[in-house]
Amino acid sequence: MQTITKFLVLLVLSLCVQFINAQDTIQNVNNKHKIETLKNIKENIKNEERNFLKVEVESINLRLDKGEITNNEAEILKKEVAKKRALNIENRIAIIDNKIALLERNDEGYRVNNEEDLSKIGFSIGGNDESFAGIKINYKNKPKKYDLRTSSDFVLAFGLNNAIIEGESLDDSPYKFGGSRFLEIGWAWKTRVFKNSNFLRFKYGYSFQINGLKPDNNQYFVEQNGQTVLEEFPENLKKSKLSITNLVFPMHFEFGPSKRIDKDTYFRYSTRNKFKIGLGGYAGFNIGTRQKLKYELDGERVKDKQKRGFNTTNLVYGLSGYVAFDDVALYVKYDLSPIFKDQVVDQNNISIGLRFDVD
Repeated sequence: MQTITKFLVLLVLSLCVQFINAQDTIQNVNNKHKIETLKNIKENIKNEERNFLKVEVESINLRLDKGEITNNEAEILKKEVAKKRALNIENRIAIIDNKIALLERNDEGYRVNNEEDLSKIGFSIGGNDESFAGIKINYKNKPKKYDLRTSSDFVLAFGLNNAIIEGESLDDSPYKFGGSRFLEIGWAWKTRVFKNSNFLRFKYGYSFQINGLKPDNNQYFVEQNGQTVLEEFPENLKKSKLSITNLVFPMHFEFGPSKRIDKDTYFRYSTRNKFKIGLGGYAGFNIGTRQKLKYELDGERVKDKQKRGFNTTNLVYGLSGYVAFDDVALYVKYDLSPIFKDQVVDQNNISIGLRFDVD
């Protein structure tokens, strides 16, 4: 799932980058103005690379202060990053000088490929640094932070849904097993709890949960005297489904092993190909309830969509947990709040399925 998602994202971004590269971002009237702009960019390149070098040296000094490297190793690393930044300045300015030379010997309006002045937007797939749904966007391609304690994931979950009814077993549920399903889409941040260990993480965010219930035996939901009950439909139902959409804010404590990856100027913890367990809960709001009915009347197909309250609970909260390997998890959630308000018999939503946390 993760591979397919990232492949599709990469394909879309490739098309976008091709489109951007096809445009001339310097829209001045003549070559003279373009040349002046490029000369200013040369100065910006020098300042930018020097600032990058400053950050990298500070990261090396921080590692030295923590005793992770020796004085000799620190000096070697500083020389390496200084050499790298000097070569970056040399190469990037050479690109600008070539563009200036092209403009100086050609007619007005000559177009060049402005790779150095496309707002410094860079794309890559995967990684934990400043990413959105697995797409990392670096507006200035700045150096990575030495220690990044918080990362983020796109969350997708789906599976089977049903209800636990007070005084009855799940086997006696009036809702179809397999036909009743749930879908959850959201975004989660994950923060390392301890400074020098990644065994425990605090995971929090927001999600849209859609819980679906399909009544069995040709029944549908109706409101009677302040109660939401099931009744037999007068026609032969092809489909009967109640969908409840909630905006919730999940919070989990996630724990499990991870691997520390050390680089010259930064380090990261990775949970790739590791087991992890998350325990917690969620709270939020009901933002919509809809019943969909499909049947035939006098030989014609009828689709009836009823957007009503159906006496569903406004404030929702519950418990949830998952057991994962890498980015795929077995996921369970249970609403402590009842599905319907002021009922004689309470019903509580329960879901089980797969969850994907894609960084």
